[in-house]
Amino acid sequence: MTVIQNRFTERFEDLPQSAKVYDIIELRFRRKMKGTKSKQKVAFFDIDGTIFRSSLLIELTESLIQEGIFPQGAKDIYAGAFRRWLDRKDTYDKYIWAVIRAYNKYIAGVKYSEFEKVAEKVVSFHKNRVYRYTRDLIKELKKKKYYLVAISNSPKEIVEVFAHSLGFNKVYGRIYKITDEGRFENKVLFLDLVNDKSKVVELAVKTEGLSLKSSVGVGDSESDIPLLRMVDRPICFNPNSKLYTHAKRKGWEVVVERKDVVYHL
Repeated sequence: MTVIQNRFTERFEDLPQSAKVYDIIELRFRRKMKGTKSKQKVAFFDIDGTIFRSSLLIELTESLIQEGIFPQGAKDIYAGAFRRWLDRKDTYDKYIWAVIRAYNKYIAGVKYSEFEKVAEKVVSFHKNRVYRYTRDLIKELKKKKYYLVAISNSPKEIVEVFAHSLGFNKVYGRIYKITDEGRFENKVLFLDLVNDKSKVVELAVKTEGLSLKSSVGVGDSESDIPLLRMVDRPICFNPNSKLYTHAKRKGWEVVVERKDVVYHL
């Protein structure tokens, strides 16, 4: 059985719509944590641009186009935003949201089995494309017995494979509904949870018996501020201007990695 096989065996329309339902699809990670002491220390990581030196969503979308699962025309939705960002005439956020629009439009009707193969190829090819600082921080925290939680706006299936390879205990990401015939819909479930990372923190702490004492959080954009506010050690890694400004005002740790040098600002 592959890492992301049978991820959607439950019929979501038959389940109550509550935050606890999210954890039903996390049974694999729950089994791993049997016997874990209560009130374990926890670290929360954003993934794209924080650990992975790109975006899993972007790489996945590009691969789905290359494999002929998405049409070539899908690129037209974000090509302009990409060029403007590349020329530093517009923001990365606008580019990534354009990619999300393309993904949302064309994921409907895609077979889960086809998606799974592409997702695993993407992770296999890119799994070592990580930043040194966060890679080493993960290793350090694992040695200290931290419970590692990954939070991402990329599709949860691919985030889970990527994070699993790094030793994460739990993963939160975008979940797209699947039909009884095993095809994706373009409906995102639990969107309010993924869009507010402070809710993810609260949920993880409550359901996994974790402690925020000595907790760590790592993020790179203003969308990570709700998460960073809740932890004892907020780390702003390669922050965008909005997060950097907020971090300096709050006195948060700022770390920048450029080539083979890590700067603590």
